[in-house]
Amino acid sequence: MKNIIEVENLVFEYPHEKGTYRAIDELNLNVKKGEFVAIIGHNGSGKSTLSKNLNAILVPTSGNIIINGMNTKNEEKLWDIRQAAGMVFQNPDNQIVATIVEEDVAFGCENLGIEPTEIRKKVDESLKNVDMYDFRERQPHLLSGGQKQRVAIAGIIAMRPECIIFDEATAMLDPSGRQEVMNTIKTLNRDYNITVLHITHFMEEAVEADRVIVMEKGQKVSEGTPKEVFSHVDELKAIGLDVPYMTELSKLLNNDGINVDKNILTVDEMVGELCRLK
Repeated sequence: MKNIIEVENLVFEYPHEKGTYRAIDELNLNVKKGEFVAIIGHNGSGKSTLSKNLNAILVPTSGNIIINGMNTKNEEKLWDIRQAAGMVFQNPDNQIVATIVEEDVAFGCENLGIEPTEIRKKVDESLKNVDMYDFRERQPHLLSGGQKQRVAIAGIIAMRPECIIFDEATAMLDPSGRQEVMNTIKTLNRDYNITVLHITHFMEEAVEADRVIVMEKGQKVSEGTPKEVFSHVDELKAIGLDVPYMTELSKLLNNDGINVDKNILTVDEMVGELCRLK
């Protein structure tokens, strides 16, 4: 299966009063088409800088980022790159530009010069994909945070991207809103084969991914399946990260002499394990 994202020896430096600050340091990673990859790391680890480089908002100081065969340094391919890899940001209010939901979802398609009848079809399909079709004539400011974020996602998928990058897209939402957005992300990946790169600081969201990448000081320090990555509880805590609640609980139970699976990630897995012991 081909890579839709290729990051090759990426270095990104911000101007600094003493010269430059290296936010990304010789980073290499690939994401295959159809994958669901989560990137975690504490504040300052380079996650958001990476996301802005992936969407060509920032351009590498050195190294290359290839999105669906296109180098982000190629300004002539900028619009094609952003269409291939759509970005959903932390604050949905920053992405919503129209006063009616369906008009906002149509905005990107209109910029692409798509025929009005085709736009109508894409808007309706996209709103149905995120379960927001019944809200198509609402004003966005009357929606909840989770609903606004789903409208923002609909606006991206109306342009038919092969990949969507979620940059802390659930950070400003309450638990209910976060669950709404996570359900949408999983549906897009599972049912529509849209590649997902989910940058998050919520460990329970990273558990849902096929693969987890851990960043620290602009470098990749760990990578693997959720069970592989979160089995290293002490190492993750040493760099300021939490682990899923159920993983922490299984560690505590084992410390108290209750022999449960140490690689538990979810509530359902914990319930199954406790039922087995009973």
